[in-house]
Order: sequence, then structure tokens, then C-alpha cells
Amino acid sequence: MTTATTRHSDRRISPVFVGILAVTAVTGWATWSGFAEQPGFSVFLFVTAAWVVSLCLHEYAHARTALHSGDISVGEKGYLTLNPLKYTHALLSIVLPVVFVIMGGIGLPGGAVFIERGRIRGRWRHSLISAAGPLTNVLFAVVCTAPFWLDALDGVPRDFRFALAFLALLQVTAAILNFLPVPGLDGYGVLEPWLPYGFKRPVEPFAPFGLLFVFALLWLPAVNGAFFDVVDSILKSLQISDFDTYCGQELYRFWQGSNDFCQISQ
Repeated sequence: MTTATTRHSDRRISPVFVGILAVTAVTGWATWSGFAEQPGFSVFLFVTAAWVVSLCLHEYAHARTALHSGDISVGEKGYLTLNPLKYTHALLSIVLPVVFVIMGGIGLPGGAVFIERGRIRGRWRHSLISAAGPLTNVLFAVVCTAPFWLDALDGVPRDFRFALAFLALLQVTAAILNFLPVPGLDGYGVLEPWLPYGFKRPVEPFAPFGLLFVFALLWLPAVNGAFFDVVDSILKSLQISDFDTYCGQELYRFWQGSNDFCQISQ
């Protein structure tokens, strides 16, 4: 009998995702080799494409964990193909996070895959589904920072190092924001199955506004400073300096012109 979990087409990697991977690879090579006449433009394309890849993997992790937890509907919805156009809201899932990277250099949590929670039994499974996405960002951050904490930067071109540092900053901010115990974010989803009904019911109407609430708080200088102090501490523990992340962001914003400070090699 053919089901949503056995049809090969439901799990075939989307050409859209393959295309995004190809852009990541080509622009990563251009950044590494210095092939591009404008290194900032290649860094912009490389970091943006890699960021979209991480968003796709984040949502895939949610869907794949849900599949193994009992929600077989994720296959027929196209969530296992890694196609970002299949997500519940393409604007929230892809466009808005990319815009926030361009404007503010912060990893906005992605949009959503719709999980049919009624198909899933067991509080641990519900928590794991919610945790799977931000854990993917953690893993992505570990990979991006590996050359730094492994002390393997010899031979790594300066611009590529800056790009990796900025990409790591995006992954760390995304992981922290996603793990916040705020309704509507994955951190609350991890805790929700364990909370009493009397607590969950009153906060449910606020879930769609949770992310907006977090970003409103980040506009406050004190909160913003404390948040980025935590981010910087994590990055420094992974051997990434402020110089690397600052210059990565400056190089990413190629339209602002070159930054003489970042031309200094450390």
C-alpha cells in the first residue's frame, strides 16, 4: 500500500534546494579563491545562500522528527524535500529572515512547517520536535566555527574567514532566539507539553506575536546589549574574535563600500 511515507517523490530533494546549495558552493569557492572582482558581493551571496540552506535544514529537522514521531502527513506536504516554497508561509520562512540579516545582521528564526500534533503521542516526542530545529542551528554553528576552535585557520583566506565568522554569528543568534521560552518560539514548544493546561490556555492567543515581542525588546538598548554580550561570549569561547564578526558583517554589506580597518590582517 502506498502512503505519504513510502512515495519516493515525497522525500526526493527539491531542485530548488539543490540550486541553493549550488549557489552556496560556487560563491564559497569565489570567496575562497578571490575569483570575484568584488569580494564583498561574493561574500554576500555565499552567506545569504548558506543562511537559506540552514533555514531549510532547520525546518526539515522539525518535519523529519515529526515523521518519526507519528505525523506521516509531513511527507505529502512536501516538507521532506527541503523545498522552502513548501513551507506554511514562504515570507516568514525565507524572505523575512534574509531581510533581517541584510538590515541588522541577526539570525531571525524561520517560519513554519505545520505539524499535526494530534497524531503524536508522548510529551517527549512533542518536545523533541520543537527542539530539533534550533539544534540544527547549533550544529551548523559548530561546523562554521570548527576551523577557529580547531586552530586550523592556516591557509584559510581572510575574506572566507570573515564570512564564516559572520555566518556563525547568525547561527548562534538564531539558536538563542529559537530557544527562548516565549510562546510561538521553539523554546516554548519544548516546554509546552510539560506545562499545566491552566497556564497554557491563557497564553495561546499570544503565540503569533511572540517573535514580534522579542524583537520589540531587542530594540531596547539594555536588552540588545545584554543579548549580544551573550552572543559574543559564545563566539569567543569558540575562538571567534569581534574583529572577525565585525569585518564579516562589513564585507557582507558590500554596498556600503570598503572598510579600511578590515583590510588589516590579523
